[in-house]
Amino acid sequence: MAIRVRNRFHTAGQRSMATLASVVALTAWKLALESIKRMRRADFDIDIGQAYFDFVCEFLAFLAHVADRVAYARLTPEQRVEFTMALVKRLSEHVAESSDALLGPGEAERCRRQFLDVFNRAGEGYSEFGYDADGEGPDFGFRRYFGACLREILPQKDQLWVIDQAMDIEAPDAIEALHKTMKGLFAPPGEERPRRSREGVSGD
Repeated sequence: MAIRVRNRFHTAGQRSMATLASVVALTAWKLALESIKRMRRADFDIDIGQAYFDFVCEFLAFLAHVADRVAYARLTPEQRVEFTMALVKRLSEHVAESSDALLGPGEAERCRRQFLDVFNRAGEGYSEFGYDADGEGPDFGFRRYFGACLREILPQKDQLWVIDQAMDIEAPDAIEALHKTMKGLFAPPGEERPRRSREGVSGD
């Protein structure tokens, strides 16, 4: 299955960091759900409930830190802070809004807080590694740390294989789509933005 990657607006004009963050957040959300579908097809046990929710949080935290590294390379320091804060806030809202489906009624605030905790904790790990926003993207350690985070939330039978799956398939596909989105959204005024495309991330 392919997801629609939005990397341009239909009307000209400068957009706020909050508006750009909202588009990136929606892309990240779709990529997280697509990754779960792909991994379940690959026989990883990610059942609806706490395991599903934990996976979503880890994947969104990973993509939020990817987006922050891209923002570091593309925006002013002030814009980067504004963008990343808005992005994390919007992602936490996506998690809260979907809490009924993920964990049942009455869990919205707990879900929101747990995502923020995961994001903050993951930031300490990802900060140790490099990121080339104009070339290869995250370095080996960055991608391996992502795999290690997923390993902690999967059953024992899947832990041996998830790091390879994360590093070789899940991370590259998601990063490619996120980079395409952000390259278009962050293009300087007057620069031709790539047209919106349907990005294939199924991994079949």
